[in-house]
Amino acid sequence: MNPVAENNVIRSERKRASATAQKPDLAEAISVEQFRKLAEFRFQLRKFLHFSHAAAEKCGLRPQQYQLLQCIYGMPSELDPTIANVAARMLLKHNSAVELVDRTIEQGLLRRSSDPTDHRRILLRVTPQGERILASLAEYHIEELEQAGPELIRALRRVLSIKPLSDLQKQAAV
Repeated sequence: MNPVAENNVIRSERKRASATAQKPDLAEAISVEQFRKLAEFRFQLRKFLHFSHAAAEKCGLRPQQYQLLQCIYGMPSELDPTIANVAARMLLKHNSAVELVDRTIEQGLLRRSSDPTDHRRILLRVTPQGERILASLAEYHIEELEQAGPELIRALRRVLSIKPLSDLQKQAAV
């Protein structure tokens, strides 16, 4: 190996050793039991989301369309149901939200309307057909939460009993 390459390798190894020395070992910071609690909580969430996706598909909707209808119908009163607000609340890019809205309008579940106070803005409204589907799905989801909710809550409580990582890192440093 030439001297320049050898120096680069040595520098690289020193940087790696330095970075490793500065970071606490994850296994020291969080116990296996704490990882299990986090994994169980994620599993319970995934079970509910899987149920939700399957329920939406049984009604002829894509899961994101159900989420869209729910987002618009349940928009907080201080927010208007605009594409921008829907995108923000669904954690979507603006153009993805537009495509989702367009597909849902094509199915007759949503409509666009002009904002009565600012005609430059477009508001989204759930149609009566969309409301029927949304109500049916919401009822079904509430029933599922009544059954699965207690285990989800237990899993969340177990996770919340875990000390924050920053406290664990401080303890590991001592």
